Amino acid sequence: MRRPTIADLAREAGVSLATADRVLNGRLKVREETARRVQEAAQRIGYHGANAIRARLMAELPELHAALILQKERHSFYQDFAREFQDQAAQITSHRVRVTVRFAQSTLPGELEQLLESMAGKVDAVAATGLDHHKVTAAVSTLRARGIPTFSLLSDFAQGVRESYIGTNNIKVGRTVGWLISKIARRPGKVAVFIGGHRFHGHELRETGFRSYFREYAPDFELLNPQVNLETRQLTYEAVTELLERHNDIVGIYCAGGGMEGAIAALRELRKPGDVVLIVNELTPDSREALQDRTLSVVISTPLRQVCEETLALMIQARDHGLTDNPGQRFLPFQIWTPESL
Repeated sequence: MRRPTIADLAREAGVSLATADRVLNGRLKVREETARRVQEAAQRIGYHGANAIRARLMAELPELHAALILQKERHSFYQDFAREFQDQAAQITSHRVRVTVRFAQSTLPGELEQLLESMAGKVDAVAATGLDHHKVTAAVSTLRARGIPTFSLLSDFAQGVRESYIGTNNIKVGRTVGWLISKIARRPGKVAVFIGGHRFHGHELRETGFRSYFREYAPDFELLNPQVNLETRQLTYEAVTELLERHNDIVGIYCAGGGMEGAIAALRELRKPGDVVLIVNELTPDSREALQDRTLSVVISTPLRQVCEETLALMIQARDHGLTDNPGQRFLPFQIWTPESL
């Protein structure tokens, strides 16, 4: 197959040979729209100068250096999150977006505080997942004082100080899970809920919505006291195993945060598929497999692409127009997966 020529490029882009040459060599100023059309045509036909055209176009754009701080570096959900954020950043054509990704190794507030503070003077905006704590709020305040906006993702923190929250409405998530368990369970009985920790604002809201639904519409179910699993597989496995051995009448379990792998393993060992309604958050290889073998009833998942798109758009807005006087929140619709919808 012959190598595409500049004549092929001009024809594909719908411009003259001279215009294509100017874009390639940067000799004379060309309208941005025209240059971008030539660059896109070069990508389509595999023209060897495509990357050089893109680099020249990008060099003239304003820069945004964005930091993304996530949990659990080895967990597939957070790996997908980091990859999606970088992919969406690469598609932005109005700015040159550079992304720095950092992972917290623990759920200790001091570590998130240090990660946030380490971004001062290095980036234009920060987005993070994590717990709500006065140390975290202090770090967000420090960044804000230096003109660096912080966006809380999935679970809110530093309300009134952070620039915006982007994620699902966690009260609605909890109420939806309550509705699902009450409809799927074969009979009324005991229901357990696991949260990652007392400082995860999103988990607390999910639990609140979960309980409020049962109080209002399904009072014949008995809700057990919430258990903290620190978002770990082993603690969740041990706790679910103990619950199943102690209570024969458990009909539903909700993992409002991480650690779902432990709940899945315990149910596989101690119950037949469908005996206990298990609902977790986020579609991963583990939860997908558990849906397929009916250990899991439902997965509630976050629309990662939309979260990343919204976050990057708000970062650019803050970079170009400054911090807002009224920190807000952007609720995105969550997704519901069942064994039949995969």
